[in-house]
Amino acid sequence: MTELLIDPNIRVWVFLPIVLIAFFIGILRHYVSTLISSQKKAEMLQVQDSQVMIRSRLLRENGWYLTAHSFAMRKNFFNNEENGYFKTQRRPPVSQNSTAVLTDMVKGNFINVLPMVIIGGWINWMFSGFVTTKVPFPLTLRFKPMLQRGVELAALDAAWVSSASWYFLNVFGLRSIYTVVLGENNQADQTQAQADAMTGAAMSMSQDPKASFKAEWEALEITEYRNALHNVENDLLHLANENYNLLAEDN
Repeated sequence: MTELLIDPNIRVWVFLPIVLIAFFIGILRHYVSTLISSQKKAEMLQVQDSQVMIRSRLLRENGWYLTAHSFAMRKNFFNNEENGYFKTQRRPPVSQNSTAVLTDMVKGNFINVLPMVIIGGWINWMFSGFVTTKVPFPLTLRFKPMLQRGVELAALDAAWVSSASWYFLNVFGLRSIYTVVLGENNQADQTQAQADAMTGAAMSMSQDPKASFKAEWEALEITEYRNALHNVENDLLHLANENYNLLAEDN
C-alpha cells in the first residue's frame, strides 16, 4: 500500500488552528460558567447548615487530636438533648422551583453542548476532507468511524485522523492543559462540565435538612473519643527497643 504524504501546510492552516480553537473555546466556557454561577445567591441558612455539617464531620474524623474535654464540649454543642444544634434547629424541606431547575439545565446545555455542536459543525464544513495527523501505532478498522469522521475512504489506514475527529479529540483531551492554566476546579473541561451539570441537577432536587441533621447526629453520637497520644510511651519504648536490636545485630 502506498504511504500517504501530508502537505506541510496542513499543520499550519488546519492542525494547529483546530487545537487553538478547541483550547480557547474551553477557556471561554470556563469564564462564562464562572460568571453565571457567581450570580446565584445561596441562602444564609443553607450556608450555615452546610458549614455545621462540615464541622461535625471533621470532629468525627479528627477529634482524636483534641483533648477529652475539648472533644466533649464540641460534641455537646452538636448533640445535647436539650440545646444541641442538631436537636434545636428546625428546617423545613427545601423545595426547588422546577422552572429554576429547568432554566439551569438549559443554561448548562447552552454553555457546554451547543458550542461544541456549532464549532464542530463549522470545522467539519470549513476543513472538510482534510487529514490532519496520524496515530503513531496501528489501529483496527473499528476505529475508522471515530477517527475519520467526514473522510469516507475505505482504503485509508485507520490510524489517520480527520479534521472533525481531531477537533473532538481536542475537546475531550485538553483536561491536563486546562488544569495547568485554570487550576483544578475549572469549567473548561467538557467531561467535567457535563458531570457537574448532572450533579447539579441531582442536588437541585428537594432535600430534607431534618434527615441530614438526624443522620449526622447519629454518626456523631456513636463516635467514641480516643486520644491520639494514648499509650504513646509504650509505642516509643517498643520502637526504641526495635531500633536497639537492629543496631545490635548489625554490630
